[in-house]
Amino acid sequence: MQDLYIGDVGKGFPLVLVHGFLGSSEMWKPQINFFKNNFRVITPDLPGFGKSNKVKSFNNIQAIANLLLKTIEIKKIHKFHLLGHSMGGMIVQEMAKKSGDKISKLVCYSTGPRGEMPGRFETVDQSRENLKKNGLEFTAKNIAKTWFAKGEKAKYFDICIKAGKQASISAADNALIAFKDWNGVDTLKNIKNNTLIIWGDQDRSYTIDQIQILKKNIINSSLFIFKDCAHNVHLEKVDEFNNKIHEFLNS
Repeated sequence: MQDLYIGDVGKGFPLVLVHGFLGSSEMWKPQINFFKNNFRVITPDLPGFGKSNKVKSFNNIQAIANLLLKTIEIKKIHKFHLLGHSMGGMIVQEMAKKSGDKISKLVCYSTGPRGEMPGRFETVDQSRENLKKNGLEFTAKNIAKTWFAKGEKAKYFDICIKAGKQASISAADNALIAFKDWNGVDTLKNIKNNTLIIWGDQDRSYTIDQIQILKKNIINSSLFIFKDCAHNVHLEKVDEFNNKIHEFLNS
């Protein structure tokens, strides 16, 4: 069985970046290049995705969180900053609830407190049905269009399609099952870390209501909203995103 792929570049305090649904560590390239001069940048490919596409996938958010914590521990990383995007944001919430003492600062980015996202561009069940009916490549392209304010014309649109096509259909379906089964609202109070919440005001996956639930229930949190951005702020306003994260991590 293939081991989980985990990128590891740079020197300094560890910064772990967790990608989202149909993503991969490749989607962090602009962040890796920016942060590697000051941080040890750790970028796992989640099981069933990217270069971990032969790794058995999970249909449970907590199980993925536990796997990442174990993988980070094997690398002898005992304290780290943690950033999660979208589904990765769900995963890092669970990591913080279980092992918050290992996390220095937390970033919940384009994510929310529950997997069944009210107001999403389509329901999770519709995504599962479309995946079965239309296949992975069509689904990846259709979903990735919603991630950018500029849709298919976005500069980094193709990197998202490439990442989506690397996934296995079973991993994509398992992730959607994990969405449906996960609701972290009642345990948000267990996140004690200094937390930055980031959201793009044109995000079609998470509404502002979901973001406000995070802000209200994570005690030590602040919210920053990027204007004219959708779900993939880190690939839409690269410099502004990187600078905001850098400012937070060094504050």
